[in-house]
Amino acid sequence: MNSRKIAICGLLTALAILMGYVEMLIPLPVALPGVKLGLANVVVLIALYHLGAKTAFFLSLVRVVLSGLLFAGFAGLLYSLAGAMLSFIAMTALKKTGKMSITGVSVAGGVFHNVGQIIVAALVVENVKMAYYLPFLLVSGVVTGIFIGLVAKVCLPHLPKA
Repeated sequence: MNSRKIAICGLLTALAILMGYVEMLIPLPVALPGVKLGLANVVVLIALYHLGAKTAFFLSLVRVVLSGLLFAGFAGLLYSLAGAMLSFIAMTALKKTGKMSITGVSVAGGVFHNVGQIIVAALVVENVKMAYYLPFLLVSGVVTGIFIGLVAKVCLPHLPKA
């Protein structure tokens, strides 16, 4: 990895952490606890399409760990890490097929992020009934995934060639 790419990764990681922090300050008019826009995922999605899967994975992992340590504590880190990793696997697999748009890949990422968090929640509280919350989270994952995908789609053409 050359020094230019390292600098870009550092800037994108800082941007993703900042976007996650700003998101914590914005109250959403939703009655469901835990629903967020996922603004930091715009950066991960852009990195996936612009810099490749390995770089985007590294960026996502560093962002989740640093954000978790700074803002969420161990429990928040655990939920975020599970959601982010499952989401990343799904997005990478769907992107490789070439059959989905960036918005479709983003929607899948939003949905699988919520699935990962519900799995961890069910394991932590040792109660499968956490799955009752999943349909509401899936709807929010679709809505936020569309938003994040559209933002990334608008941003990508404005980036210089990697």
